[in-house]
Amino acid sequence: MSRKFDFRSRQAFTLVELLVVIAIIGVLVGLLLPAVQAAREAARRMQCSNNFKQLGLAMHNYHSTYDNLPMLSGGTDESGGGDNNRFWLSWRVGLLPYFEQQALWQQISNTYVYDVAGNPTQNYPPMGPVPWHQSYVPWLTEVGTYRCPSDPFRRSRGSNEVAYANYSACAGDATYEQQHGGINGSGIASTNGTWGDPGSGKWSRGFFRARHFLGFRDVLDGLSNTIAMGENAVYQGDLSIKGGIYTAGGNANGAVNTPPGDWQTTIVDPANPQQYLRSLSVGGGGGTVGVDQQVHHHQGHRWCDGRLPYSSIQTVRPPNSYSVQQAEGNTGYFSVGSYHQGGAHVLMGDGAVKFITDSIEAGNQNGYAVGSDPTTGGGGTKADAGLKSPFGLWGALGTRNGKEPEASVP
Repeated sequence: MSRKFDFRSRQAFTLVELLVVIAIIGVLVGLLLPAVQAAREAARRMQCSNNFKQLGLAMHNYHSTYDNLPMLSGGTDESGGGDNNRFWLSWRVGLLPYFEQQALWQQISNTYVYDVAGNPTQNYPPMGPVPWHQSYVPWLTEVGTYRCPSDPFRRSRGSNEVAYANYSACAGDATYEQQHGGINGSGIASTNGTWGDPGSGKWSRGFFRARHFLGFRDVLDGLSNTIAMGENAVYQGDLSIKGGIYTAGGNANGAVNTPPGDWQTTIVDPANPQQYLRSLSVGGGGGTVGVDQQVHHHQGHRWCDGRLPYSSIQTVRPPNSYSVQQAEGNTGYFSVGSYHQGGAHVLMGDGAVKFITDSIEAGNQNGYAVGSDPTTGGGGTKADAGLKSPFGLWGALGTRNGKEPEASVP
């Protein structure tokens, strides 16, 4: 039996049809990519929130153990010589063993003998050297829980720069004499009425204080109404106000003695409100007025450094605004900031994580911070201690005992 096969010619796509198909695929990809990117950012934002939740649990476990919070800056004094950390260790160091970083904590809390090449040739004391030391391996170790996944700035592999962090403790809404808490590097409390322990204590209004233990008992406004920590962006050296700090100097027109809103027209680029003026970029040194070109003199750097620019935020300027300091590592106000769209996370004292938008009500930005108004007297005679925050809801959320009943975030 013979079979007959009907061989019919197969017709290929024409060039026009191929172009139409490619164009349709291109449109679909164009529609899909933003959705994919948005989904990825949503996942990163959720991971950032989870990091904060872990830190909240660690903070509460620390408090359960010691009946205190860690010091904003603490450690060991400088009486043992130049190898000690001079009471400048960040609160982040003390929190390590409470979120599964016991191995790193063991390295820091014991004598450490290894150099960066792994050779046993060093003799670092327990709790390590100063937190800007670039040869002490624990300071170079990045802690994943302290990093926001949305922050694009990452150190290069093998870098000897001190590692970064994206979460800082809330030091309140006042800046006057808060950098050392009235205690010197040898651990001795000063009785000076202006910057000493009793004097500077009047302006300590936040959840944490430098060189002092505070506890939940000190948070009279309620844990759920008080910010314990906030995000900070890591500065990338691009004059961005996110993470970047303007150094104003310590004169009468410095960071402490000027209303925070007064800097808007003098340091921010009007053509690009997310950046400082390029004319303000200055060489490294930390004391020169301007925006320091050394990136490690800005927010997000030196995770182990307890000085205010590196370990604290203040509820003075709204989120993602500029920051101003008197000198590198000195007092000032350091804004909450992130690479999330429209705002940043904060951790409340009760462990709840909230997303605060850039548009939060921040009161009178042309008024002085408590303790900074020159008309109320000089030095220790300033008479405005205990006043409600001049910076509205945002400022009130940063005070632990300002008695602002309206200060709550939904």
